[in-house]
Amino acid sequence: MIEFLESIEELLFLIASIGAIVMGVIVIFVRKHASKTPLTLKKIIIPPVMMSTGALMYIFPYFRLSWMHIAETIAIGAVFSVVLIITTKYEVKNSELYVRQTKAFPVILMGLLLARIALKYIFSLNTTPGEIGGMFFLLAFVMIGIWRLSMLIKHNDFKKQQAVA
Repeated sequence: MIEFLESIEELLFLIASIGAIVMGVIVIFVRKHASKTPLTLKKIIIPPVMMSTGALMYIFPYFRLSWMHIAETIAIGAVFSVVLIITTKYEVKNSELYVRQTKAFPVILMGLLLARIALKYIFSLNTTPGEIGGMFFLLAFVMIGIWRLSMLIKHNDFKKQQAVA
């Protein structure tokens, strides 16, 4: 019975990893389309706000994390966000701020995704699937939250600069 459950966990890990890669490819295409429209406050704020509803998973004890897991996850999410912040480039067109498409973005996104899958495998050796789910939600939320905060700062600086000019 235990062997059967372990094989199911391995299958679920494989399915989740393939799903993450498919979602990463979708994000690349969505991001490509988004770079054709100006950056707005709504576009910056909505993704983390909508994503925050996922925190409801922590209502259930199965997904709750220890303080050590929370600290590790926040640290890794912060490191990953720095990569996104550094590689996000902006440009001004027709007095509007745009996120410029970079050729490195798909490579970086896939690299972060592969690192995430590797970390998920490493953590799964002595962590329950619920805790892993909770950890990787928190990791993604921290990463996207910090990145979007940097975009918000850039957007506000641009708007202040426009008001002065």
